[in-house]
Amino acid sequence: MNPETTPVRMFSQQPAEFQLKETSPSLGGEKIVGGRRVAGEKAGAFDLVEKMEYLFVRVVKARELPAKDITGGLNPYVEVRNGNFKGTTKHFEKNHNPEWNHVFAIAKDRLQATSVEVMLKDKALVADDLVGLVRFDLNEVPTRVPPDSPLAPEWYRLEDKKGEKVKGELMLAVWYGTQADEAFAYATHSDATPAVDAQILNSYVRAKVYHAPRLWYVRVNIIEAHEIFASDKSRIPEVLCKARIGSQMMKTKAIQSRMPIFQWNEEFMFVAAEPFEEQLVLSVEDRIGPSKEEVIAHVHIPLTSVDKRVDDRNIRPKWFNLKKPVVVVDMDQLKEDKFSSKVHVRICLDGGYHVLDEATQYSSDLRPSAKPLWKPPIGVLELGILTADGLHPTKTREGKGACDSYCVAKYGHKWVRTRTVVDNLSPRFNEQYTWDVYDHATVLTVGVFDNCQLGEKSF
Repeated sequence: MNPETTPVRMFSQQPAEFQLKETSPSLGGEKIVGGRRVAGEKAGAFDLVEKMEYLFVRVVKARELPAKDITGGLNPYVEVRNGNFKGTTKHFEKNHNPEWNHVFAIAKDRLQATSVEVMLKDKALVADDLVGLVRFDLNEVPTRVPPDSPLAPEWYRLEDKKGEKVKGELMLAVWYGTQADEAFAYATHSDATPAVDAQILNSYVRAKVYHAPRLWYVRVNIIEAHEIFASDKSRIPEVLCKARIGSQMMKTKAIQSRMPIFQWNEEFMFVAAEPFEEQLVLSVEDRIGPSKEEVIAHVHIPLTSVDKRVDDRNIRPKWFNLKKPVVVVDMDQLKEDKFSSKVHVRICLDGGYHVLDEATQYSSDLRPSAKPLWKPPIGVLELGILTADGLHPTKTREGKGACDSYCVAKYGHKWVRTRTVVDNLSPRFNEQYTWDVYDHATVLTVGVFDNCQLGEKSF
């Protein structure tokens, strides 16, 4: 056989469970079969994820609620119930006109009854009392498809369990929608409510988008210091200068001099993040023993006052007055220190380089710190986070293994976190995100995590 025409078979060295697998998701209403699209319904901007339908219930506010007793008002909250699903708002103390503006999203495939009940209750120490409810027949709920305007909420009169009108009204809106709905991002989801307290939902389980601050290099050239007098006059001082920004600290070599002038001319590099809330602290110190220094004087320099440089232009050095670490009350000492101590430094925020804050093999951003040096984006990265499968339990809940998973994706300065799907080893996320791309030679990183803020006992 001719070796040039012999087919070469490639065998993967990875175990089967770690190899790439072909799937057939329904993206944007279209089916992907064998790598080809099968035409179907479009889903607008969410065409990289499978369409998920939800029943949205928006609880806005209440008015004209009845008095509880002669002591005064209710402690009202709202409970939304459909079958085994139960979601609650926070409660207010002694309030007859509460306002929640809380949205619940119940997955359509999890609806367990033909109606949804919105119940207004009074929080009590022993058992909560029902004030009234509003019941909606799911066959009569309208469907909203963006970019249609949001459904306007309406006032509904409260009823008792027998259907009789009672005092008080609730402002509500109920509709069918998908994850393309604006309310999806801040809603309380049915796949995040089991074993989760309503008061921590906002903080721990909702989807979020983070923008990491831009990082800058801070160049600090410590040249010299004048009029430096140590407290111990019986010895030649051994003086050094420390520079600190936050937890980053560097120092010059220690030098001795009989004159009150000390020269170092050493340069250091720090990293600072916008909006530059930290300060550069320069501290001139006398080494009085092994690993023991005594502060002679210091100065705090706000980074917002430091010059920014985007090229190789030379930055002029400046003199800064140094202050004693404590208030001096001795009049003789005041006369001796009539000449102010000074430090001569050259400082700049260098924006011509990219601050590497991640492993080089996973770099997602190569742009310099200074925004005027950025080139226009070359395209848009779109990511659809669909599902995870075969996750291992990370904690126990009610005697069974559980996992409360969410996905994190990072590219450039933008981090995204999907909502947490509670107690599911094969969660469906179906959330879509976009980033501007400035360089092809960059990497998108996606990870799956367990939400350790929830649950009972972790493994």
